[in-house]
Amino acid sequence: MADLIKLTTPLDDAAVAQLKAGDQVSISGVLYTARDVAHKRLVDTLDAGKPLPFDMTGQVIYYVGPSPAKPGQVIGSAGPTTSYRMDLYAERLMEVGMKGMIGKGMRDKKVVDAMKKHKCVYFAAIGGAAALIARSIKAAEVIAYDDLGPEAVRRLVVEDFRAVVINDVNGNDLYEIGKAQYRKAK
Repeated sequence: MADLIKLTTPLDDAAVAQLKAGDQVSISGVLYTARDVAHKRLVDTLDAGKPLPFDMTGQVIYYVGPSPAKPGQVIGSAGPTTSYRMDLYAERLMEVGMKGMIGKGMRDKKVVDAMKKHKCVYFAAIGGAAALIARSIKAAEVIAYDDLGPEAVRRLVVEDFRAVVINDVNGNDLYEIGKAQYRKAK
């Protein structure tokens, strides 16, 4: 098993360049949440020439719509959502400095090519482990688009948020690597 790579956000080109598809990571620092409607609003804001609700430079966006927090909790269950719904907007956010995305499932080839161009990585969080993932979230606050409810943009402070690198800055894809290994083993 490979060593766990510890990352602290915001990320820079050097941090993402060291990552390879299949690496296991532990992320600490700040993550921002956004799903498809929030992504559309972010891109529309950029296209209108207005500032985003947070500086995208070096940031990681977690594709999640958490459930409400129970009394005494920071956040409710916070599992990843399917990433392809954000593919339409991903490159535009990379252009303004986004360095990482966390979700589940495969990404479109155009997004993988954009990750190579803009030095951005895609991480997968474990689907079905939403309550466990929530334990790594130490603080959460809505910072934009409150009208979207669970899909509002949140600023999360995380400690030891576990994920796996799916797509690295060299265009490697862990899903494709896995399929090739399976075919070879057969």
